[in-house]
Amino acid sequence: MNGKSQVKDVYDAVADPTRRKLLQMLADVEELPLHEMTVHFEMGRTAVSKHLAILKDADLVIARRVGRETRYRLNATPLKQIQDWVSFYEGFWKERIVKLNLLLEEKK
Repeated sequence: MNGKSQVKDVYDAVADPTRRKLLQMLADVEELPLHEMTVHFEMGRTAVSKHLAILKDADLVIARRVGRETRYRLNATPLKQIQDWVSFYEGFWKERIVKLNLLLEEKK
């Protein structure tokens, strides 16, 4: 990546454990302000804000200003891309397991 965060790819956005934790936190509530999320991490407010900016660039979070604070909420729609990709491989492995079971049954 260059100097400015230009992540648009949902896979890149969820690759980081901190960002996955942020998404999990937002999945449990309607919305959270930055200061309430920051206390759950061993990093400063600026670092958490940068992670949220990456999630926002990937359309995974929606931010709105309320007075002087920014509140964030989850937009899970882009996660469908990941679900679709993983579900292909779920079918792939189910087919392989069925074939393995048949092979093992023949060996008995």
